[in-house]
Amino acid sequence: MSAEGFGTILVILVQARTGRPAVTGFLLAAALLPYVVSGPVLGSALDRARRPRVLAAALAGCYALAIALLLGIAGRAPLPLAVAAALAVGCAEPIVVALSSLLPRIVPETRLARAYGLESASYNLAGIAGPGLAAGLAATVGPSVGATVIVGLAGLGALTMPLLRMPPPDAMPAAEAGRGGRLDVVTGGVQVLFENRVLRAITAGTTLGFLGMGGVSVVAVLLAEQLGGSASSGGQLLVAFALGALAGSLASARWMTARLAEWVVLAGLLAFGVALAAACAVPALSWAVVWFALAGLCDGPVLAATLMVRQREAPPGRLGQVNTTGGSLKIGAAAVGAAATGALAGTAGADGLLLAMAGCQLAGATLAAVFLIRARGAASPSRAW
Repeated sequence: MSAEGFGTILVILVQARTGRPAVTGFLLAAALLPYVVSGPVLGSALDRARRPRVLAAALAGCYALAIALLLGIAGRAPLPLAVAAALAVGCAEPIVVALSSLLPRIVPETRLARAYGLESASYNLAGIAGPGLAAGLAATVGPSVGATVIVGLAGLGALTMPLLRMPPPDAMPAAEAGRGGRLDVVTGGVQVLFENRVLRAITAGTTLGFLGMGGVSVVAVLLAEQLGGSASSGGQLLVAFALGALAGSLASARWMTARLAEWVVLAGLLAFGVALAAACAVPALSWAVVWFALAGLCDGPVLAATLMVRQREAPPGRLGQVNTTGGSLKIGAAAVGAAATGALAGTAGADGLLLAMAGCQLAGATLAAVFLIRARGAASPSRAW
């Protein structure tokens, strides 16, 4: 919840203090930039840590301190100092995603599909509650109080870490432990993702899909205004999408199986793209809410299925690195998509941007399908790990 609400409260806080949205853009970019390297590094460290609970608690504590510093000085201190604090946030925040890689150590294999569905649902729930709480508090009692609560949530999260049962990793095969040296800590996840045919398909498809998702908040506002609502009505579309995604994640926890996980990703991307395209043709905001909810329902199982594929296909001792590397690629694609959305918003309009977003989902599904079809009949490299 803290990680999801952080961006929202940072935008509101800096706007209130400075009235300069460009400052927020610099700080958000600085918070995302380190993720490309810090994600794989932290994932690899968690994979290898004999005492993962200590490492997770330390990183979660660093994250809480970093956002406390940034939210305290953003818009007040010189920009270079605030950027340095944002970089520190980006170095520690990947622990939020890396923790998902610990599920196979905690949950029996027969219950992993359900566990990943619930894990995905927790992301969706945080995606609703975090920004909603940040915006609601900022509007009612002020941005500073909202920032304090977001920092407090991060602190509570850090305090839960020592209470979690985190078994050490199984013994890593000697061949795997000796691969690559120091550079492999950063590049090893990319190597696994692109050597394994199934992982390559899922990574390519979902990354292309995230390219279209980067500007969803901007598109929601534009569509709401186009349909006669206010800019704040865009929030209704985002809430509908998040609630749909939560329902889809819970459904995947009930019915998804590991054997079909990659095809769930493909079908989810395809249906998600169709739902977004359909939202272009609606006559009223209420219908747009319905289609955004359906889009979320289709998108919800994609994350759970992606996590399941990674767990199934990643070699021993690499799951954390694979998870954080895959997340880094998707976040990078979303950042590019957000920048493109901002650049094209004035000319393409809501309909053009929605069709472009839908096109990214359909292109991602097509690309994943091509890779998966090529992989059929050939032994996955993961079988040889």
